[in-house]
Amino acid sequence: MATAHPKLALRPYLPVDTPVLAEIFRESITELTADDYTEAQQQAWLAALDDLEAFAKRLGSQLTLIATLQGSPVGFASLATGGKIDLLYVHPVAAGQGVGNMLTDALEKLSAGRGAQKLIVDASDTARGFFEKRGYVAQQRNSISAGDEWLANTTMHKQLAAKPEAS
Repeated sequence: MATAHPKLALRPYLPVDTPVLAEIFRESITELTADDYTEAQQQAWLAALDDLEAFAKRLGSQLTLIATLQGSPVGFASLATGGKIDLLYVHPVAAGQGVGNMLTDALEKLSAGRGAQKLIVDASDTARGFFEKRGYVAQQRNSISAGDEWLANTTMHKQLAAKPEAS
C-alpha cells in the first residue's frame, strides 16, 4: 500500500552503513555548503573520506544514529564523549523535511537522559542557523586547518532540561 506521507525513522549505526553514510556526507557538503565555503574548502573537508576505515571507526566509536525514509538512510548524527555533537549530515534530497531536527532531538533526549547538562557543537557556517533555531548559543568562532585550507565554524552550546527525578 502506498503511503501518502512517508515516515522518518531512526536506527543505530552498523558498520555496513559506512559507504552510504560516506555518500550522504559527500553530497551534503558538495550540495549544501557552496554558499558558505569555497570549492577548495569543500574538497579539504571531504578529505575525511580518504580513509573510509577511519571514517567507519569514528562512526563506530560514537553514538551514531541513522535517519531513514522508507527504510533508506537519508541522514546521520553522532554524539562524541563529553556531550558533543560531532557529525550531523542530511542528504540534500531530504533537506528541509525534518531529518536534522529528528536526529538532533534524539541526541538531546539521549544526552539529557544520561545526565548531561548541555550539548556542544562546532557548527559549520551552513548549519549555524539550524542550531540557533534550536536554542544553541554561539560561544566562539573557530578556524580549523584542513589540508591547505582553513574552515570556519562556530562552537555553540545548548542547556538541556534537567533529568526528572525518579519518584
